Amino acid sequence: MIRSIWLEGYKLRRRYVGLTVLLVMGVEMGWAFMATSMSIARNPDQASWEPLIAMTASLNGLFAPILAAICVSRICDMEHKGNTWKLLLSMSVKRERLYAAKYGCVALILLLACFVQVLALIGFGKINGFEEAVPIMLLGRLLAGTMAAHLAVIALQQWLSMALKNQAFALCLGMLGGFIGMAADLFPSAIRPLFIWSYYSGLSPVAQSYTDNQLEFIARDLGAGLPMLGLLLFMGLLIYGAGRLHISRQEV
Repeated sequence: MIRSIWLEGYKLRRRYVGLTVLLVMGVEMGWAFMATSMSIARNPDQASWEPLIAMTASLNGLFAPILAAICVSRICDMEHKGNTWKLLLSMSVKRERLYAAKYGCVALILLLACFVQVLALIGFGKINGFEEAVPIMLLGRLLAGTMAAHLAVIALQQWLSMALKNQAFALCLGMLGGFIGMAADLFPSAIRPLFIWSYYSGLSPVAQSYTDNQLEFIARDLGAGLPMLGLLLFMGLLIYGAGRLHISRQEV
């Protein structure tokens, strides 16, 4: 399986996926840093890690679904355009293994992007002289929550990208997911868990609340988020299994 994942990554060498990831991440982090810097200038007492993490988790809801859609579309579209599905299946490679390799390759790329994001946050905090120590636990929870949401979104995007040759549908779904992820906090709590894109901000380790017309940032309890995390992983596993079953029976 590791060799299959490496081969999928090798096939992406001239498709500029890494550059695309860095560009999208750069826009997102630039937005987060600018908004946090303005907030600190207006309220110097909020020069801490919690507002920065909360802002990043919120923006992940907008940018991460689009980023996942682009990566999945690129790794699946090259097989459609090159008409290489029959060639791949004529080799001693099962469809399920090919499906898993593409899924694992995209997941690995986005995991590296999550690490880059965490390093960028640490760099911003150090440059701006945050007095508190680097919150390893909060940053680790941010990375884990983002990656868990990525796994479910990748499963859905890959299903659509492999089922349909026209990648416009998959990219439109990614943009729709970005809109839902950005506006998810405005949805009623009863229907919010139904949208997998809402978990980017829903699993944020820092919550925002208004008290006496003052915006406060509070670290969420780790145990309170575990049921939500379990539900997301279950939904992701369900979508992945359904997609793999559908693609394995699809005519090529």
